[in-house]
Amino acid sequence: MTRFIFITGGVVSSLGKGLMGAALAALLQARGYSVRIRKFDPYLNVDPGTMSPYQHGEVYVTDDGAETDLDLGHYERFTGVSSRRTDNITSGRVYQDIIARERHGDFLGATVQVIPHVTDAIKAFAGAEVSDIDFVLCEIGGTVGDIESLPFLEAIRQMAADMGRNNVCYIHCTLVPYIAAAGELKTKPTQHSVAQLRGIGIQPQVLVCRSEHPLPDSDRAKIALFCNVSKDAVISALDAESIYEVPLNYHAEGLDDEVLAAFGITDAPAPDLTRWLDISERLHNPEGEVTIGVVGKYTGMRDAYKSLTEALVHGGLANRVKVNINWLDAEAFEDADAVQKLEPMHGILVPGGFGERGSEGKIASVEFARERGVPFFGICLGMQMACIEAARHQAGVVDAGTTEFGPTPEPVVGMITEWMSPEGLQQRQAGGDMGGTMRVGAFEAALAGNSLAASIYGTATISERHRHRYEVNVHYRERLEAAGLMFSGMSPDGLLPEIVERPDHPWFIGVQFHPELKSKPFDPHPLFTGFIAAALRQSRLV
Repeated sequence: MTRFIFITGGVVSSLGKGLMGAALAALLQARGYSVRIRKFDPYLNVDPGTMSPYQHGEVYVTDDGAETDLDLGHYERFTGVSSRRTDNITSGRVYQDIIARERHGDFLGATVQVIPHVTDAIKAFAGAEVSDIDFVLCEIGGTVGDIESLPFLEAIRQMAADMGRNNVCYIHCTLVPYIAAAGELKTKPTQHSVAQLRGIGIQPQVLVCRSEHPLPDSDRAKIALFCNVSKDAVISALDAESIYEVPLNYHAEGLDDEVLAAFGITDAPAPDLTRWLDISERLHNPEGEVTIGVVGKYTGMRDAYKSLTEALVHGGLANRVKVNINWLDAEAFEDADAVQKLEPMHGILVPGGFGERGSEGKIASVEFARERGVPFFGICLGMQMACIEAARHQAGVVDAGTTEFGPTPEPVVGMITEWMSPEGLQQRQAGGDMGGTMRVGAFEAALAGNSLAASIYGTATISERHRHRYEVNVHYRERLEAAGLMFSGMSPDGLLPEIVERPDHPWFIGVQFHPELKSKPFDPHPLFTGFIAAALRQSRLV
């Protein structure tokens, strides 16, 4: 029977519930169990697709086209299990579905209420498509005490009664703050948070206590006494040098043992941690280092580029080098002299983004990489900027632009109005809804046999995840290729450019998709492996 682990947070937000859940899932996997992780977000947006990166960090895209919380990226990176649309739900989506059913008459005249209708919908989401899974981990976003999360907490409380208490485990993440003036860790916020959780009928079996200092044995005992858990189930969670050491740290603290004990499982095999020990060894013993300049729009909010950051780290692991990331605001490069700041970089990466701000700086950084022979990697908007740079400075299309930023006489990049998806022909119109209207999810591309991209992938057909409204205009392909920019990857119907590269450059690739979304520490994406390898070669030349 499938067992459920519900993860809540208290005291403050940003305690790393998602990371803890991902690490625990990895530890259960290492013992031979199958896992799936889900995220419940209490906000009223239907999904994070229209939210600013400054509000919510990056939007993580799944193969089946869901725009989801960035925690799902942690889940995939730690477990290798591809997330699905059914693995992330919001209050907005729950209410949208229920109201649509009410308007359709599905409730047969009944009064539609939070209990049971909303809670039943949440429980149905938690249990959907998991009958063949050993453990389902469900993270509830936000903090205990938030009004908006109450229906989710009530739903997970009911699930213990529905499924039997031996099939449900509650883990509560809290903060144990250090008061410098007193020189002490304080357990009272944790006590109050657990009391609030118990007040709505949930007794956590395991407490994960984040703190800046090791948790003394006396404090563990105090927390255990006041929170009604065993002392061994009070898990200390200190900051780690790398997120990829978190599974090893939690195992050393006994987290996976305590969770299994909560289910009465005493005969679980010992975990095979070889994968994580190898990653830790590579992190601590690099054989070199490279510096990558990321020229972006949201560099003040690192979570906006979370998957990108981790994919660069993965590329470093594959090459046994430390990757230093220099975050560079694209707007700064709109001053012609500012591009000299790129001189120390061993590689330049222009990531995805939306809107005109900083676009000329991105084009200037592409020009610098092209002229100086510095390894260049453009992703989504970065590829589009590379095509506009080539059009303006090499192909003679001086007015080259993108319709994303307004009308242009030379639309090298324009809105895609129709394309083929696994569901059939998709059509969009300018001025329509913003939410849920992009070309999003996994799409195939065919690679040219004589290309760098084909040699990196080692195959002629790939599948990568997309999230964009605008495409490079294929009608400019002939002029751009004559100027030296090779279209080495195309959609299967040959209409949508997917990859461009420069055969006369040491390493210059632009991709319309987001390869960072499929990279993992134990399976780095080949494009990031190749990019960091090229940067390493560049570092030996300067």
